[in-house]
Amino acid sequence: MVTDETDHLIDETALEWQAIRAQGAGGQNVNKVSSAVHLRYDLNRAALPAAVRERLLASRSHLITADGVVVIKAQRYRTQEQNRLDALARLSELLQAAATPPKSRVPTRPSKSARRKRTDAKTQRGEIKKLRRPPSMD
Repeated sequence: MVTDETDHLIDETALEWQAIRAQGAGGQNVNKVSSAVHLRYDLNRAALPAAVRERLLASRSHLITADGVVVIKAQRYRTQEQNRLDALARLSELLQAAATPPKSRVPTRPSKSARRKRTDAKTQRGEIKKLRRPPSMD
């Protein structure tokens, strides 16, 4: 396991790194150095609580494949080490968001005065529309 206190959910046995060349505009280094990083984190192999795994799979994030693998591409920085740290931070952020359970909605009812205001507004609007009608031939 990764020892950082914010990364307590990251299981290193489920991590898979791949160094790739970064996309974007060229430069002196771009075609020679593989500084970008692909991080693959297999949710099925990871030692995650079941609730966290279910929330991640249900989130329909574009980072999670149909097989349950989180794929993060980090190419923001010029060095591979900084990109590795960036990818780990983004994975940690994703796992922390899934670790906090969503708040349950407490159903509420509108107050009596709110219902009265609503019906009064509807009545007033109806009166305005009634005045727009052409006069009746009665």
